[in-house]
Parts: sequence; structure tokens; C-alpha cells
Amino acid sequence: MGHPFPIREIARQAGLSEATVDRVLNGRGGVRESTAQEVRRAIADLDRQRTQVRLMGRTFMVDLVMQAPERFTTAVRAALEAELPGLRPAVLRSRFHFRETGPAAELVRTLDRIARRGSQGVLLKAPDVPEVTDAVARLTAAGVPVVTLVTDLPGTARSAHVGCDNRAAGATAAHLTQQWLGDRPGHVLTTLSSGFFRNEEEREMGFRAVMRARQPWRTLVEITEGDGLDATQYDLVRAALDRDPEIRAVYSIGGGNDATLRAFADLGRPCTVFVAHDLDHDNTRLLRAHRLSAVLHHDLRHDLRQACHAVMRAHGALPPAGPVPPSAIQVVTPYNIPTTAPR
Repeated sequence: MGHPFPIREIARQAGLSEATVDRVLNGRGGVRESTAQEVRRAIADLDRQRTQVRLMGRTFMVDLVMQAPERFTTAVRAALEAELPGLRPAVLRSRFHFRETGPAAELVRTLDRIARRGSQGVLLKAPDVPEVTDAVARLTAAGVPVVTLVTDLPGTARSAHVGCDNRAAGATAAHLTQQWLGDRPGHVLTTLSSGFFRNEEEREMGFRAVMRARQPWRTLVEITEGDGLDATQYDLVRAALDRDPEIRAVYSIGGGNDATLRAFADLGRPCTVFVAHDLDHDNTRLLRAHRLSAVLHHDLRHDLRQACHAVMRAHGALPPAGPVPPSAIQVVTPYNIPTTAPR
């Protein structure tokens, strides 16, 4: 029974004599199984308490660096701030570096400033491009652990990745779309914010694989590089609808759903099925109005908690753990919106 604790400390925790604890630890017999269980519980309690001692009074300064629409970064900020009380006795302070769009060079400059200034960790949502992966390498070389959030950078030395299984999410969207469309004719519009975000690429791959397997005759029409912003998304969707009068459904991978629906409405075109991602303020409002069929949701608070724990583990403040499991995907319809969703 491996442990780092003195017999006297275990005996005090278990309320047993040192001799009894010694017999249990060394397998000498003459001890009831219930007593042996008390010793094991005492060791487990001491181990948990040691973790609390390691965290007591420690402050972790983390930097959130994200390229995403404001509606999503607002949701991430709110999720992190809601989780902070649950991270005690450690104290976590955060700095936010959010941008909706822009060249990768600006993102790299932000990451390099953090590397020079210092940080206990970086939570990063960024495109998978060589400039960014090089900047992550400089951060890790400077001793700053990086945790990728929502979209991964698997070619880097990041400490962990937190998010859902994006291929499974895309496959789920395809299952819902083909179930709701049935055998009715109609093409499906898939919209990405950028081809450089790995999570969006994986969602699109999962979606296409299931649609080809289940409805190989159905045409999929892709638009990309709208950055998930309404201003650019509207023009891209409007142009796609003008080119293809058979589009009847949407799988929105990258957002900008207000603009997408407006483009359909302005052309007097029906949208039979609309599957989106993330319960941000816009999508929750659209879902309540029955303008979206479903939103694929994963708990951002859970994700941010996991990300913060990964930073703490990188500094030895929490015991080692295996890879972070993917976040659960929840299919949210107008009839099962969580009470925690934005109002």
C-alpha cells in the first residue's frame, strides 16, 4: 500500500493505534478487513488534504487568448468567472486577450508578449497555422503551460486540450439533419468561420461522412471565411442562396446565425432544418423563438474548470491525471433549454 505518510499520521487520521496501522501496512494479519479499510480511507483522506495544502494560498495568473466572435468570448468569460469560487483554496486571476478576427501575426504578438512578461498558463483558442504553433513552442520553452480550448493544436507541446469530440459533434448534426429532412429534396448549406480552425474542420468531416453514408444523393454546399461575424456571413449566405435555389437546410459550424436566417428571410426562402453550435446569447434567443432546430451544446463551465485544473497540474499543484476526456455533447431543442442558458 504505497503512500508518503508516516505511520503516526495515518494512525491519528484513522483513530487507530500505530501498531494496528503497522500491521495493516505490512500485511502481518490479525486485523479485521473493516479495520484495514479504515486505514485505506485514512490514507486517501490524507492524500486529498495534501492536495488542499499544496493549493492553499497559491495564486495562478492565467491568460485567455481567443480569436472568436464577441458573443462566444462573452460566454467563455462568464463561464470562467462562474467557476472561480469552486477553484478555492487556490486563487485564480485571469487576463483576457480577445479578438474577433485579424491576421495571425497579431495573435502571435500577443502570445510573445505573454512569454516575455510571464504567466502561470495560457488558455488558447487559435487557428492551426505555423506562426501560431511556433509561438506556442516559444511559450512552452519559457515555462508557460498552454491548454487549448475548443479547438486543438495537436502539433504543439500544449499541456492539454479541453473541448468536445468535434467529429462526433458533426456526425450528430448530420444524424439530426437527415432525420428531420427525411427523403424530401433539398441541399444542405454548411457554414464555417474559417478553414484554419481544426475543430471546425473536424466537425465538417464528421458531418460529411455521415451524410454520405446515409444520404449520398444529397448535395452539401460549403461556405467559409465569414469569421462567424454577421456582417460577412450575410453576404456569403446570400450569394450561396442566389447560386443554389435548392438549399433548404443549414449546419452552422462557425456561427453568424442571425445573418444566415436574415439572408433566407430576405429572399423569401424556407429553412427547414437549422442545426448550430453553442448556447451563446444569440443562439439561445433564436432557439427560444423556434428559429433554430437544435443547438449542439457542451458545458463551457466544465471546460473552463478542466482547463484551470490542467494548468494547476502543470505546476504540480494537483496530482497527475490522464488525458482530459472530451466534453459531453448535449442536443438542445426549444423544449429542453438549460436553466443556465443566457437570457
